[in-house]
Amino acid sequence: MRSNIYLILIFTCTVSFSQSKYKAILKSIDDSQKTYAEIAQQIWSYAEMGYQEAQSSALLQKTLNDQGFKIEAGVAEIPTAFVASFGSGSPVIAILGEFDALPGLSQQAVPYKASNNGKAGHACGHHLFGTASAAAAIAIKEYMEKEGKSGTIRFYGCPAEEGGSGKVYMTREGLFDDVDIALHWHADNNNSASVRPALANKSAKFRFYGVSAHAAAAPEKGRSSLDAVEAMNNMVNMMREHVTESTRIHYVITRGGEAPNVVPNFAEVYYYARHKTRDEVTRVFDRIVNAAKGAALGTGTTMEYEMIGGTHELLFNDILQPMVHKNLQTIGGYSYTEEERAFAEKISESLGQTLDTTYVEGVMPYSENAKSGGSTDVGDVSFAVPTAGLRAATWVPGTPAHSWQAVAAGGTSIGEKGMIVAAKTIALTGMQLIDSPKVIKAAQENFIQKRGADFKYTPMLGDRKPALNYRN
Repeated sequence: MRSNIYLILIFTCTVSFSQSKYKAILKSIDDSQKTYAEIAQQIWSYAEMGYQEAQSSALLQKTLNDQGFKIEAGVAEIPTAFVASFGSGSPVIAILGEFDALPGLSQQAVPYKASNNGKAGHACGHHLFGTASAAAAIAIKEYMEKEGKSGTIRFYGCPAEEGGSGKVYMTREGLFDDVDIALHWHADNNNSASVRPALANKSAKFRFYGVSAHAAAAPEKGRSSLDAVEAMNNMVNMMREHVTESTRIHYVITRGGEAPNVVPNFAEVYYYARHKTRDEVTRVFDRIVNAAKGAALGTGTTMEYEMIGGTHELLFNDILQPMVHKNLQTIGGYSYTEEERAFAEKISESLGQTLDTTYVEGVMPYSENAKSGGSTDVGDVSFAVPTAGLRAATWVPGTPAHSWQAVAAGGTSIGEKGMIVAAKTIALTGMQLIDSPKVIKAAQENFIQKRGADFKYTPMLGDRKPALNYRN
């Protein structure tokens, strides 16, 4: 078995490219920054939630189609999912793009909390994610044309990352089966391409059905579905003492009745279970299901549940990840203008901290020991094809994802500048991969070594059809 050190030596020896032949292509991204910023801000203004991203998806499809990409829309039985392709033959380089917003986070592009009079907001920066990835795909296509390179560049339009598991359905459909390498990025509060684990995740909506009755005049005739939800939640909360330390369980009651004087005949609670391994997630989730069954039995109600999402943990590639880090260092960060700094200082003040732009202007040191954070359906892609990514500083340092501060910065030039850093890093990596079959081969060997030669992919959400209505 090859050691990581040996694999990195292969990478170092093979990828000793002069950057000069890539400079003109990277400059084309800079020259088009205004255009890409307009696209990103249009998607920011749409703020469409998972599987509802009709306008956002259409805009990205048009952008790529206008640049000569062939569009296959509605893939994997998802109306807003698509694949845009250019070229033919090997290597096949996939670039992932997202574009869904989060519910309840409408926010203006100002450094104080102010609703934008909408239902959702781009609190995870997916408007920037999809746009930068499209920009990178277009740049690689231009490089292939200019240099006469063979191969295929694909942009994957991936909806509903936020709990909808869009990429899981796309992976299950086999859309990545012929891909050699997949690249992605994400919005963040600093520039980094370290190994950053993601937690495996299973989610479901638990629905309880009871019997309505007058809560004062005939309570004995009622069977409360809300009682069942509360009983389930109490049992799961007690269970927290008896799960592994890195387990995460979250829930929100989505329906709890209509009026206090009516015994609720329907209630619903939406659960997530997470852990750093998918096997432990499955065990925890099964215990949550048993708690729901017990709650129904104890309250005289009936219960059913619908799987909403399920994602694998991330499988990191020891060849590709250092390569992306090196390229992010080459591209470097950016500086705030006076106006941007004033905005950032106000955001920092709202977070109770002092502004530090060290890793906006530069790149965080490479590390393989980062703490597990959230979950992503990129995890499933990473078990189908060698995958690597980065994070770019599109938010003010210290900003947490899924916050109004993230939405606000994503609607400004701060978000746009970080987006361009990501686009150029992905483009540079893609061009280098097209030029180096040996690196692709080494990455694939490392992928098989880490995944296991006998690995068989099993989606955690089973064989259910895409949960197109999960945001309704």
